[in-house]
Amino acid sequence: MDWHRIRSDFPVLDQQVHGHPLVYLDSAASSQKPRAVINTLSHYYERDNANVHRALHELSNRATEAFEAARKKVARFVGAASEDEIIFTRGTTEGINLVANTWGAQNLKAGDVILYTGMEHHSNLVPWQLLAQRTGATLKHIPVLDDGTLDPASIDTLLNEQVKLFAFVHISNSLGTINPAKELCARAKAVGAVTLLDGAQSVGHLPIDVQDLGCDFLVFSGHKMCAPTGIGGLYGRMELLERMLPWHGGGEMIAEVRLDGSTYKQPPHRFEAGTPDIAGVIGLGAAIDYLEAVGMENIHRHDANLSHYAVQQMREVPDIRILGPQSGPRGSLVAFHFDWAHPHDLVEFANSHGIAMRGGHHCTMPLMKRFKVPGTTRASFYFYNTIDEINRLVEVLHAARKFFT
Repeated sequence: MDWHRIRSDFPVLDQQVHGHPLVYLDSAASSQKPRAVINTLSHYYERDNANVHRALHELSNRATEAFEAARKKVARFVGAASEDEIIFTRGTTEGINLVANTWGAQNLKAGDVILYTGMEHHSNLVPWQLLAQRTGATLKHIPVLDDGTLDPASIDTLLNEQVKLFAFVHISNSLGTINPAKELCARAKAVGAVTLLDGAQSVGHLPIDVQDLGCDFLVFSGHKMCAPTGIGGLYGRMELLERMLPWHGGGEMIAEVRLDGSTYKQPPHRFEAGTPDIAGVIGLGAAIDYLEAVGMENIHRHDANLSHYAVQQMREVPDIRILGPQSGPRGSLVAFHFDWAHPHDLVEFANSHGIAMRGGHHCTMPLMKRFKVPGTTRASFYFYNTIDEINRLVEVLHAARKFFT
């Protein structure tokens, strides 16, 4: 693959910051967008801007066709059995809240266990905490070992018949840990638990097949996979979706409305009340087209090579503490900490040298407390990044050490 040519598809990367070429290492927070996606958004607003599903005029027909074509693309991209198993959301957070407020509210009661892990993003903690407060369900978590992996002994103990829902992250946004999703889903199914997989850091980075993984729900965000912000997806097994009541009420999700009650459409439209983010959905479809043209296996290999190389090179920086797996597969990010600089100060120093990174707790405060750090600095990569940029990062980290010490 000509990764330098592919990099040129992203116009935002062709600029200088504080007199230095931009090195964008914050894709775990939000990825950049290729021209193909930007042009698709412009085309929609310039030529096809109209509401979907609700008119017979030409612009609405074109918008509806592109909107529903994107649903089919998402279904194919994640391996769903049908496009009707794909619900459009604002992103991972809304997808989790949708499941909590529909399936969770209908199926959980006092004494039931909601199981998650100690490495979850706040969006896969807080909704379940709120649900437990309303239903009386019990919260339990699988601890994280020093190497950033889940404690296997605790999985054996905690993943039992009392667990009704097991919600866990596929790739940790703070550690880079790739959890064995297929194995965990199979073990949950064996004890009768429903599974929700947080794919925010995995969808768009490696091939995903929900039927092979065996998860009941999968959530993801478009803005982490070259699509616009404010759009994402929820995959749910149709057997579950058909029994779930709506979360939001309004137009589009109804079959019939009476003054004394209403009936609802079948999934997925039952869960898509109101005017959707039409441009965002169409942009998500364009992002999938682009990613598939590059090739998900190619992207996964390139991400893995960057991450492996970064860990190797960053180990040479004195006093560095790298969190997460030190060998073997890991996601395309490296989180690290120095005792001599707060992550926010280090990120600002890097910014003055043209490098964009993220510093803080990364919405994983319990995980930071577990590792006894106030936060970390995180360099996260995508297929438009290069080995040269990692070398530049290491140079700046050496310079930072001299500056701060």
